[in-house]
Amino acid sequence: MNRLRVLVLAPDCNPESVTTPQIAYALAEALARLHAVTLVVRAAMEAPVRRAGGPFEEIHPVRLPGLDQLYRWAIRRIFKYDYGRQSLTAASYPLQVAFEWRAWRQLRRRIRSGDFDVVLRILPIVPVLPSPFAHFLRNGPIPFALGPLNGGLPWPVGFPQLEIQRQQPGWWFSRLRGCYRYLPFARSTYQKAAAIIAASSHTFSEFASYREKLFFVPGENGLESGLLESRPQATGGQERQFRLVFVGRLVPFKACDLALRGAARLLRAGAAHLTVVGDGAERKNLEELAVSLGIEKALTFTGWVERAEVMPQLAQADVFVFPSLREFGGAVVFEALAMGAVPVVADFGGPGDTVTQEVGYKIGLTNEADFVRKLETVLDRLALDSDHLETLRKRGMAYARERLTWEAKARAFSEVLQWVTGNGPKPDLPPPTHQSLAVAS
Repeated sequence: MNRLRVLVLAPDCNPESVTTPQIAYALAEALARLHAVTLVVRAAMEAPVRRAGGPFEEIHPVRLPGLDQLYRWAIRRIFKYDYGRQSLTAASYPLQVAFEWRAWRQLRRRIRSGDFDVVLRILPIVPVLPSPFAHFLRNGPIPFALGPLNGGLPWPVGFPQLEIQRQQPGWWFSRLRGCYRYLPFARSTYQKAAAIIAASSHTFSEFASYREKLFFVPGENGLESGLLESRPQATGGQERQFRLVFVGRLVPFKACDLALRGAARLLRAGAAHLTVVGDGAERKNLEELAVSLGIEKALTFTGWVERAEVMPQLAQADVFVFPSLREFGGAVVFEALAMGAVPVVADFGGPGDTVTQEVGYKIGLTNEADFVRKLETVLDRLALDSDHLETLRKRGMAYARERLTWEAKARAFSEVLQWVTGNGPKPDLPPPTHQSLAVAS
């Protein structure tokens, strides 16, 4: 593999933050172990990036006086630090365009003089925020690639949990998503890009017209190699109780109620125990459901816990039950596989992309009653067949090590970058296939 000089655009990259900023740093750092990476970030992120001590060739800050302060004010006063709101994504458009325009002004001479081999934009992850850099590099001198891209999942029908979620504040904005196509630079971003890396099969299908330069790498998330080495050991002998775990926010679309219903038969019979790790507005409803199902004695709610405390919960579990109905990435599925908890997930979005029949089970989204029946059948089989459970567990841990670490992600991205720079063959990175399902308009 040739060591490339890669200019990485990641405005909000921050190893001391959570979710997307932390994900971006981990990917950039993994790439920097393979290539000479110049990381371009907003000036507000420079200090935490430098403190992390990643092996970057250079860290280039971009200052946006006035706009940075306005964005921080809006995050605090308008969006109340709720980074999941799609209205916040839309509001980020001016900041994103200004960042790339300023980065181009500062770096264009170096780009034109041959200091870099390729530009890779890894933030933002959402495909609805276009890139002026693709337009600036439309005639070269170096190729432009972007990814991982994820988001824009449709809303499956047949599940009241999703209808409840859509009625909550802020979610109405998802109906306006298609308007991004009319933003400046929206068309040139994908027309002029040399490569597009999709992190979900849905995003892959959304850009299917660019199939000749489109690649799939599962999920925008990744695993730290140290997590695999420090896996906590499960306790108890072979006769211990069958253990199930759910991890996630207790909000409607995570559908923890489906996990309770699907596991109810085993729980009532005393053949299993379910631990619910997480908290949220749905907790009271779930506690009442547990009482109505007669399973409250076989159920534990831990409330919100630190990430470090989640890992032992997954390591102690036999099965990770995660029926989330509209999950973009699903980092917790990666973690469950690494910790040896066999995943049972919905065959949609990130979890459906990640889980294969060799390492777990995924259930199609037809309707609520059908999903519960199939979930019940899967859990019954896993509870009764310890050999099958152990086979899936071992395969899942090997799969996590081979495909889902940041090092593995960086290698897949490198294959794409080698190809766009003319230093390697075109990689074969297709998406998985899913069952067709009805979706809401």
